[in-house]
Amino acid sequence: MTAAELLAASGRFSIAPGLSDSEREGIEREFGFTFAPEHREFLAAGVPTGVGWPDWRSPDRAALREALTAPIEGVLFDVAENDFWYEGWGPAFGDRLAAARAGLLIAPRMIPLYAHRYLPAAIPAHPVLSIYQTDVIVYGADLPDWLNREFAIGEPATHQTRPTATFWTALTR
Repeated sequence: MTAAELLAASGRFSIAPGLSDSEREGIEREFGFTFAPEHREFLAAGVPTGVGWPDWRSPDRAALREALTAPIEGVLFDVAENDFWYEGWGPAFGDRLAAARAGLLIAPRMIPLYAHRYLPAAIPAHPVLSIYQTDVIVYGADLPDWLNREFAIGEPATHQTRPTATFWTALTR
């Protein structure tokens, strides 16, 4: 079963009709990213609704913008408040926040899946990541495995998938 079929079969969530190609393309254009193939397929099969799920159809785009910027804002918070520094940004001197912001511009954009669970934009076959500030955890080898871990739906994966999203992979534990 696909991730969307597992979610629908659980009966625990409201599932709206899937995003059409034109809806998805409009979202991607508006927010400047491309959904990863499996994220695109998941949302085409049905859009989960309710607390924690991004409302891709909402006319009020503030919540979506906040969910899309939360991973970056969380990292910047840790740079400013918790002395976090990523070695890939070079030496930590001068305006650290500006340097971190510049370094994050080249990190893959993280797209909200549910609450603080994310998939990177455009990168296929990537595990689901839980991102809260600089605390990044692989939360599922793929979407069906994530559903099993998050909601006890379906079966756990029998395979491992290593994250490959530059920067975010360095933070995984």
